[in-house]
Amino acid sequence: MTTGTSVRKKNKAKPQGQWRLYGTEPLNDDERIKQDAPGFSVMQRIRDTYSKEGFDSIPAEDLSPRFKWVGLYTQRRPGMDGMKTSTLSNTELQDNYFMMRIRLDGGQVTSRALRTIGEISSTYARGTADFTDRQNIQLHWVRVEDVPTIWDKLAEVGLDSFFGCGDVPRVVLGSPVAGIAADEIVDATPAIEKIKRDLLPSEEFHNLPRKFKSAVSGSRRQDVTHEIQDLSFIGSEHPEHGPGFDVWVGGGLSTNPMLAQRLGAWIPLEDVPEVWAGVVRIFRDYGYRKIRNRARLKFLVADWGTEKFRQVLEDEYLGRKLIDGPAPEVAPGYRDHVGIHEQVDGRFYVGVKPTVGHTSGDELQQIADLVEKHGDAGPGNQRIRTTADKELLFLDLTREQAEALAEDLEEIGLSARPSAFRRDIISCTGLEFCKLAHVVTKQRAIKLADELEEKLGDLDVPLKISFNGCPNSCARSQVSDIGLSGKMLTNGEGEREEGFQIHLGGSVGMNPEFGNKLRGNKVLSRNLSEYVINLVKNFKADREDGEHFRHWVERADESLLQADELVKAS
Repeated sequence: MTTGTSVRKKNKAKPQGQWRLYGTEPLNDDERIKQDAPGFSVMQRIRDTYSKEGFDSIPAEDLSPRFKWVGLYTQRRPGMDGMKTSTLSNTELQDNYFMMRIRLDGGQVTSRALRTIGEISSTYARGTADFTDRQNIQLHWVRVEDVPTIWDKLAEVGLDSFFGCGDVPRVVLGSPVAGIAADEIVDATPAIEKIKRDLLPSEEFHNLPRKFKSAVSGSRRQDVTHEIQDLSFIGSEHPEHGPGFDVWVGGGLSTNPMLAQRLGAWIPLEDVPEVWAGVVRIFRDYGYRKIRNRARLKFLVADWGTEKFRQVLEDEYLGRKLIDGPAPEVAPGYRDHVGIHEQVDGRFYVGVKPTVGHTSGDELQQIADLVEKHGDAGPGNQRIRTTADKELLFLDLTREQAEALAEDLEEIGLSARPSAFRRDIISCTGLEFCKLAHVVTKQRAIKLADELEEKLGDLDVPLKISFNGCPNSCARSQVSDIGLSGKMLTNGEGEREEGFQIHLGGSVGMNPEFGNKLRGNKVLSRNLSEYVINLVKNFKADREDGEHFRHWVERADESLLQADELVKAS
């Protein structure tokens, strides 16, 4: 690594903490803490000290940020309303309990492992469990005293929570039907396994400027939201070299949303881990570290452009040129895997949608029992997958087994044939547990799905509705048909109250773009259901045959999109 004075003099740009240009001296407290002791080192202190002496024994710099390196965040203290989010410190908002994020790289889990997670939830997490849009499972109410026991139980089924959070490569997204989809371009499973087994444990990747989100999918459905990841490899057929991957970099949402851009390079399966490591190293060495809200890869890609980014990757990190490749065909229609589908081997898989990904420890155990009852892979070995749309997939079934399993799952509220409203609604954790949130989300999203079905029945086109507790867009508010971003608003009496900023017409997939924020289109939480129901009614009445919501938004009169005065926030 070059850190000399001569390099600093040559580069006259204002230092942004880029290691390769200005050296590794920390420019803020977060960077200092990471250099004082590696984040992952906290694992042993949890085992040896904190689990024995309790929450009050944890020093602040381990509690935040180092606990994140082992997948633990303190959760929000009960009774802290949305008004307190912007007035109290993180320490004042936090409880003495943790959220634990269990990694499921590629969404892969067995029935035995799912049952184990359910047992852990019921015993150590007050029965909480939520599927996330990064194919993980999150538990709440975890005590530090129980963490080593939970880790040991997870390890028995090949799972862990390590690098679930923190300034590290997060879980690697993958197609939930990798290796079994009848229309798959290439099975990316070997690349994901190599990244997790051989690359992730290396300390060189354990201190990045901020989090790094990546995905590898050979599915024709492009089922890993590659447009909003830091790095993605998407299945692509090269006219000369055959099946491989197209590379995308620099995506991300939050308060400065940016769509990923193509590098224009085609990568064979065996080279994916090497290129993945090269991009992560660029982020490590050139990523902005001085100001944390600019410490994401998307800002570097935006400043450099993809031509320079590819050149640096090739010249400084790979030592060779990459093969040019054509843009992959865009997959139309649903990207998810809800329903019963045939596999490449003639068997079938079932995809169901837990509403907003919400479940429980008891339900996870019940699900494991059901899939083993109908499958024939043997006790504990039935293959299950999670998805980037918070679905559950059950693989390797006969047609009869798939139909029978779907019927049993329907009885516990997991439908393989959900309405468009239930199929496409998504939510972040919200005020219940998140210290950044201003509003309640999950409970409100579940209620809205029920009300839309009751009053409007169904739709024949997708309608993605996302609930976000704050502007950080963990539930993708900017790329949803109806994106709801939580904030505190002023009501008609001049009082502060929970509400939402409305984003309309966002999308990923064909012609991805961010939703529009119409001037003044904000709705109080207590009036949200009325607004959304009226909006969807307007869509159903005014749409052309087969027209999708995002296209209707582009042409609809603004009066059909704005909140009615009765429900509008001032």
